[in-house]
Amino acid sequence: MRLMHQGLRQRGNMAFVPFHNYFPEVGHRETRSITVPPGSALGLPAGEYGFLEFYCDEPGCDCRRVLFYVVARDRTGVQAVIGWGWEDVEFYLRWSGYSSRADAMEMKGPALNRGSPATELAPALVELVRNVLLKDPAYVERIKRHYRMVREKVDGPKRRKRGKPKKRR
Repeated sequence: MRLMHQGLRQRGNMAFVPFHNYFPEVGHRETRSITVPPGSALGLPAGEYGFLEFYCDEPGCDCRRVLFYVVARDRTGVQAVIGWGWEDVEFYLRWSGYSSRADAMEMKGPALNRGSPATELAPALVELVRNVLLKDPAYVERIKRHYRMVREKVDGPKRRKRGKPKKRR
């Protein structure tokens, strides 16, 4: 599975692929899910929600982002696609070359991904990502580790050192 992410880059599309395409065992073991109990104040129906991680596999890309494709055990299809980047807004301004701070803030997120599926649950799912998933430092580090794993698989072991973002072409 390979999906195109539109709307945030000035030139063309970025391809995002499921983490488990590259690392099926790790993906199976480390995919996060959250069970919402009946009567919860989260604004979501009771049930289990899975957060499938998608990463850009464009060679040389250094976007430092993940797309969470949120699925629910008791519902059909993707409930929301939520983008999140762990660097500061200034990073995304430099990386993308945007003149719009709003676009860079959207890249940082968490935010619904433009042009992607979203149900009526999507706003509450963004808040769940913001207030539950991203408040867990171990999970945030796992996301960053998964990103590095994909980048090494795509670009090879001699990735450039982290620092200034590579400008978009």
